[in-house]
Amino acid sequence: RDFNERCAQCSEVNWGLTDGGRFYCRSCHNVTERTREVVNTDFVSNARIQTISKGLRKQEKTDGGCEWYVCEGFQLVLKKQAEALEALGVCPQMKDEILCNFWRRYLQKTKQAYCNRPAGETVRAFSVCDSSTDVDSEPERPSLLRLLSLSESEGDLQTDCSFVSSISKISESTSVYSGSVDGSLYLMKNRKEKLRMTMPMTLSFCYMALLWLREPMTLSDLLRFVVEGHIPYLNVFQHFPEKMKLYGVDLKIFCVESWPVYEEVYYKMLELAAFLELPRFPDITDSCFLHPDMLCMKYLMEANLPDELHNWTCRVVKKTCIGEADFLTLVPGNKSTRNVKYDVLAVAVIVVVLKLLFLLDDHYEWLLSDFAEERNKNNQEGAPYFEFKKWYKVIKCSLDAKQKKLDEERAKYLWRCEKPLFYSDKKKSKVLKRRQMVVNLQNQFGKLSGSVQPAEKPNPSSFQFTWSEENADGSCFYGHSLKGILQEKCGLLTTMNPDYWLCTVKLCNERMCGHLAHYREAEFPQSYHFVLSLFSFLLRVQPSYIHDEVCVIEHRLFHKKIRKKPKYNAGLRK
Repeated sequence: RDFNERCAQCSEVNWGLTDGGRFYCRSCHNVTERTREVVNTDFVSNARIQTISKGLRKQEKTDGGCEWYVCEGFQLVLKKQAEALEALGVCPQMKDEILCNFWRRYLQKTKQAYCNRPAGETVRAFSVCDSSTDVDSEPERPSLLRLLSLSESEGDLQTDCSFVSSISKISESTSVYSGSVDGSLYLMKNRKEKLRMTMPMTLSFCYMALLWLREPMTLSDLLRFVVEGHIPYLNVFQHFPEKMKLYGVDLKIFCVESWPVYEEVYYKMLELAAFLELPRFPDITDSCFLHPDMLCMKYLMEANLPDELHNWTCRVVKKTCIGEADFLTLVPGNKSTRNVKYDVLAVAVIVVVLKLLFLLDDHYEWLLSDFAEERNKNNQEGAPYFEFKKWYKVIKCSLDAKQKKLDEERAKYLWRCEKPLFYSDKKKSKVLKRRQMVVNLQNQFGKLSGSVQPAEKPNPSSFQFTWSEENADGSCFYGHSLKGILQEKCGLLTTMNPDYWLCTVKLCNERMCGHLAHYREAEFPQSYHFVLSLFSFLLRVQPSYIHDEVCVIEHRLFHKKIRKKPKYNAGLRK
């Protein structure tokens, strides 16, 4: 009541007192540097006053740090990831309008912020503190919760930091050492919760925002950019402010020593969308980049396959009805619809088309290749006929080189953070000096051994292979013709091959065994396995995931003939 200055942010005079003894604006939640001193000895026994005497100011005096909570750390990670995505060309409204609202809703649903204090937790907090709360004090909004743009009106949403202050008292009584206020309690309390916030879930949040905006970035692209270092994820805590001290159990929460997994990020995204009770996502139409027709065009170029194959992929998409908006659009919590992995679906369509044209049984594709080679000898005009054997040799060489390079980079990757971690200002100079000494020794030994300095990080690209029609060696197959393996029938080009073999006759129950079909390399032709391996490398997923999607498309394409001939898995007429 004695503090009458206007708020620098909203110009209101409506101040409250935080647990750390600082004044904050009740209108806009702006926290000032001004603190309230204890002058009335009648209230010395009050728990809030005791907290002020040993709160934020004491912590800043001893180690130069500040109070921060785990949710604030994850919010900072999300902010850095959103900024990196914007730098890659994502719509600017992703961070401030989409991702921010998702994060707010998550905090509210998990009762970490923007909600009233739970009654059960109030009793627990009182039982631990064993004292009453200060009447003049109101919930403080964590200072770092303003890292995301929160320009719009907050309404009646308030941060539940009166409860968080009780958590800090509980965590002080634990023996686990941590830099955050609630780090130890966070691990103990949320160990059994499925939607406990983790580092992989930050990528789930980002992908959910990208999907809502229908951005031209698939999940496989997102994870590849993470591995290449274009999106902060590995050692992201080095971007934390210096006052946010990170040690103890905080490292278990924010330190990542493994590559993100496609399946984990994807299914966490589905759980998050259902948990947040989000409405139906915007429709995926044929004009969206995530539509199979669009993605098939991209992956045909990536795999160096003829342009004419796109007509066949479009025919398969139309025949199987997997290009409909109702099939492609995500409806959170709807168990009656099948969730779509857009990139995996697109490459599976290409695999089915290759099986339709070349059979991929380790025999027929080589016969067609020899036939096309003979016709190319006499083909002096027009586009050359596509030779599967020549394409196989070119792709095999490039794929082996890329795979070897990727394996070497992963083997040499240093999981240790480049920025040294120090936990007090007294040790800062010593740690920095030791780190500089290590860097100098590494540079000197590198010069003596003649090792090549690591090249600069390449610019991000949607394509991993580069194929050019201008190459004189004929390694680009974009303009090659499929007429050598097709025949005209009733005014339409059809395949010369009348047969098709199914990957599986009956699909498994995905809920029971986790897969719709089982893939064992020894049980399938090598040509089929090579094609799966190629797209597996491009998407950074297991071949079995693509195989599952291939089986689903086949059953949608041949469902009538499968019902008629349930005992056969080969020789089905198209």
